Amino acid sequence: MTKAISKWLLVTRLSLADLWYDKKVSFCIIASVISVITPLLLLFSLKYGVVSQLREQLLSDPQNLEVKIVGNLQLKDEMFEWIKQQSETAFVIPLTRSLNTQADLMKDANHFVNNADIIPTAKDDPITKNLSLPNNKKQILLSSLSAEKMQVTMGSHVKMVITRQLDGKLEKGMTELEVVGIIPENRYSRAAAFVSLDLLIDMENYYDGYQSDVFLTSTGQFNPPNHTAFARARIYADSLDNVAPLAYKLREKHIETRTQANAIENIQAIDRVLNFIFSVIAITAVLGCVLSFTGSFLSNIERKRKDIAFMRLLGFRSKGIMLYLINQAMILSCFAFIISCGLFAVGNCAFNLVLGKNLLSQSVVSQLQFYHLIIAFLLTLFISAGIVVIGGRRAIQIQPAESLREA
Repeated sequence: MTKAISKWLLVTRLSLADLWYDKKVSFCIIASVISVITPLLLLFSLKYGVVSQLREQLLSDPQNLEVKIVGNLQLKDEMFEWIKQQSETAFVIPLTRSLNTQADLMKDANHFVNNADIIPTAKDDPITKNLSLPNNKKQILLSSLSAEKMQVTMGSHVKMVITRQLDGKLEKGMTELEVVGIIPENRYSRAAAFVSLDLLIDMENYYDGYQSDVFLTSTGQFNPPNHTAFARARIYADSLDNVAPLAYKLREKHIETRTQANAIENIQAIDRVLNFIFSVIAITAVLGCVLSFTGSFLSNIERKRKDIAFMRLLGFRSKGIMLYLINQAMILSCFAFIISCGLFAVGNCAFNLVLGKNLLSQSVVSQLQFYHLIIAFLLTLFISAGIVVIGGRRAIQIQPAESLREA
């Protein structure tokens, strides 16, 4: 083991010394490798960055993950349990009839929101994630637009007012709610409030003519029925790719749905087109890379016929000479890749500064993950080593005496 390490260190020192002696040739080889690797890194970073940003835009708006039910149905507990069990489902919660999911919100006579959407929420809701949830019927989450219109913040109190017609008379129910959070505009842009499901059920009971201890009414029927079926549901898939399969499963259950299929398809189409464009350019560039490596490394090997012959005369076996050639290729490739990464970083910053400000709302349009660079580095080493092995086999077959005679 020690002998093998000593031999490898000797070969490495010889490789470095030879490269330094022929530094002009080494520089030319490194430059030719850089000229291929750097554009490839920049090209892939643009493709990956643009598609990643577009997907992030869609994912940052949870409504793109929503599968909306069309119309009012009678969805029983068994159906909700079935939806929860689907692998594509991230979140589901019952919804009452659409006419019963609106209310007026007000801070005072000058700050109010008419006909705000009242939406149930619970744990794992993509719209309210990382926010405090309403724990009871007296708490509420407001959308950014609602909070702006009423000029309220967390901890403020607002009134919810709903109106019904009972026995030919208009009645107003009112309750005071504590604001426990504000939902960012990029998650929900309309005027709305998110409440517990129990409060939404109380609203429907009030609209249906029942007395309510939440909205403080003394008229109407007693003992509202238990809700064992709901008209609709809020359903969210766990990823963009699973929106269509989940909607298809619901349609198989005779539940008509609506999704942001066009927006999702546009992103997937852009991804496919960019993949095709990148593949064509990448294949061409890789072929050019192979040819460049082949020309550089094989000409370098051919130029060293005398040196190889002399090494054979000094007692180096074929394996040692092959290791010497591979070592040189690895060293040159490593230097070239490191410099390429530096040039890529400069180009990457330029893309993000110029394109990020002028073409997209995001500040990043070009990016690579660390594992992308690792893969590119390994491919560079693999290609260079493969070419050297092919060329080196021809070189080490040359008889030492013949090479010296040619010199």
